[in-house]
Amino acid sequence: MLMSDTIAAIATANGIGSISILRLSGDRSLSIALKLTQKQHLQPRYATLTSLHQNDGTLIDEAIVIYFQAPRSFTGEEVIEFQCHGGYVVAESLLRAVLSEGARLAEPGEFSKRAFLNGRLDLTQAEATAALIEAKSDDAARILARQMKGELRGYIEGIRDSLLEILAYSEVVIDYAEEDLPQNVVEQIEAKLLRIKQTLSRTLESSRRRSGLMQGFRVAIIGKPNVGKSSLLNALLDYERAIVSDIAGTTRDTIEEQVRIGTHLIRLVDTAGIRNAHDEIERIGIERSIAAIENADVVIALFDTSRYIDDEDRAIIDLIERYREEKPFVLILNKSDLPQSFDSVTIEHYKPIRLSCKEDTHVLVDTLSALMDHENDGEEMMLISARQINATERAVHSIDEAHEPLRDGELEFFSFHINDAIRAIASISRPYELDEMFDKMFGQFCLGK
Repeated sequence: MLMSDTIAAIATANGIGSISILRLSGDRSLSIALKLTQKQHLQPRYATLTSLHQNDGTLIDEAIVIYFQAPRSFTGEEVIEFQCHGGYVVAESLLRAVLSEGARLAEPGEFSKRAFLNGRLDLTQAEATAALIEAKSDDAARILARQMKGELRGYIEGIRDSLLEILAYSEVVIDYAEEDLPQNVVEQIEAKLLRIKQTLSRTLESSRRRSGLMQGFRVAIIGKPNVGKSSLLNALLDYERAIVSDIAGTTRDTIEEQVRIGTHLIRLVDTAGIRNAHDEIERIGIERSIAAIENADVVIALFDTSRYIDDEDRAIIDLIERYREEKPFVLILNKSDLPQSFDSVTIEHYKPIRLSCKEDTHVLVDTLSALMDHENDGEEMMLISARQINATERAVHSIDEAHEPLRDGELEFFSFHINDAIRAIASISRPYELDEMFDKMFGQFCLGK
C-alpha cells in the first residue's frame, strides 16, 4: 500500500437510502472526477450538480460532486466527494468506474490514517472520530465531539509539556551544574510530579467509572430462581426474549440484550438464579451470574415479596454487601400485586423500589436513567479507549518509579523514568521527539550562549 495511491470507498452504510456518498483521496482524485463528469474544471468547495459517466460514455447517475483542494481537506490530500442516489446499484457502479480509472479500494480506516500521517488529525481525534460513529449515548457523542475538536489533545499536551519541563530540569542539573539554576530544584520537581500524578489519577478513575458512556452501560439482573428476572427483562425490552415459567431455574445461562433507557444504550444481562446448584450445568450458570455482577456497571437485585425471605435471598444480600462500594445497586421488591410475605427490614436502607414487573416498570426506568446521567456529572477529562487508559497507567507507574532515584540524587535513572512517562503519555496523541526536550531545556535556561 502506497501513500501515493489514490484511494476510494463508499462512506455511507450499505443498504437502501436516498443518498450514497463515495470519496476519493490522492493525487489522481481530481483527474478521475473530471473524467467521470466530462468537465474541464471543478471549483474547490462548491457543490456541482452534474452527470457521471462510465469511461465508455454510459450514464451512471446525476449527482453532486464536491472538490476539496489539498491541503484543505480531511486527509490533507486532493479529495473528491460524490453524492449519488442511494441503493445497492448506483454507488457500486460509481465505485467500479473510479477503480477502472486507476484508484484502488481503500483499506479500513485508511482515510483517517492519511489524515493522521499528513498532520490533519492526531491520534486522539482519530479515535474520537471512530468512536463517535458507534456512540452509545448522547453524553458520549458530546464528549467525543469535543475530543474531535482537540480537547483531549490539549489536555495531553499540557501533561507532556509539564513532564518535559521536569526532564529539562534534570538534564540541566546533570550536564550544566555550573550554570545559575533556580533554588530547591528537587523540591520543585517533586511538587510538579505530585500534581501531574494527581491529575492523571483523577482522569483514570473518571474514565473507568464512566466507561459505560462509551461502551454502553452493562446492567445485570440478579436474584434467586423464579423471582421475576426474565419477566423484568421482557418488560424492559417490551417483548418476550426470555422464557418465563413457574419452574425454578428456567434460565440456566446469562441472556444479554440491548435497550435504550433515556439517552443511553444499555446492555441488559438476565442471569441464572443464584442458589445452591443441583447439577454441573446449573453451577456453571451461577458462576457466570456472579461474573456478570463483577463486570456490570449497575446491578438490579430482585426479591419476591410474595414469599418469605430465605437463605437464597440472604445470599443475594451478601453479594450486595460485598460489591456495593464498587458499583450501584438497584433493589426491586417484585410482585407487589400479590399478598405480601417478604420481610424487607434488612434491606430498607437501600431504598428498594416496590413494583410488579408484569404491570409497570417506569419507576425502574427513571431510576436507571438518573443513575446513568449521574455518571456524566463533572468536568473531568475522559479517556475513551483501552489504549489510552493503558498509556496513562504506564505514565503514572513511571512517575512513581522516578521518585526514589530523584531523592537519592541519581538523576540519570530519574531522567530515564521521566522519559518513559513522556513516551507513554505522548503515545496517546503523537510520538515524542527528543528534540522537544532540548528545545525546552535551552529555551528555558538560556544555556549554550
